[in-house]
Amino acid sequence: MPAIKVGSKVPAFALLDQTGTELSLKDIGGDYVVLYFYPKDDTPGCTLEAQEFSKLAPAFRKLGTHIVGVSGGDVRSKEKFCAKYDLSITLLADDDFSIAKKFGAYGKKKFMGREYMGILRQTFVLDKSGTVVQAFPEVSPQGHAEEVLNFLRVGGKAAKGKSKVVAPQRASASKKSPARKVTPATKRVTPKRTGSKATKTKSRRSR
Repeated sequence: MPAIKVGSKVPAFALLDQTGTELSLKDIGGDYVVLYFYPKDDTPGCTLEAQEFSKLAPAFRKLGTHIVGVSGGDVRSKEKFCAKYDLSITLLADDDFSIAKKFGAYGKKKFMGREYMGILRQTFVLDKSGTVVQAFPEVSPQGHAEEVLNFLRVGGKAAKGKSKVVAPQRASASKKSPARKVTPATKRVTPKRTGSKATKTKSRRSR
């Protein structure tokens, strides 16, 4: 499980991106940051995940969201990875795994019966204050970018804004329904009562 959970503030950090520029969370801006940890540059699963995030990057930007990937390796490795697959996302070099360890995204792994230590595939969605609003502790590379995008569409700021618009519409509809109460029926009943009184008056006079 991640060391940092939903509702937690993430620790401040700064790492070099694929261009050699030092980048911190404060530098990124936007309403949300998708911070995803991946094991290694230019491996099958990590390439698929990065390509899917790159493909959906315009949709994320419409929601005020930036995609940032973090893994081991140096700046040169990140630069080559981005150039080879024409990636349009930010990748950070966590060469000593210090940031991955702070997030609980570094631990024991198994591959073909062999145990070793490495970065675990995990994703965190952060708001502009650096608070985790969603965590994905077990990630499958294929379809994960769409999974995160769907979360932001449903649980993110844009979706909440729409729900605020819907509420007044429902309220105005409910106000119209009382106006349809049986006012005409009440008027019809009144003459019947008046007529019955008139009948009784005539019968008394005849007596």
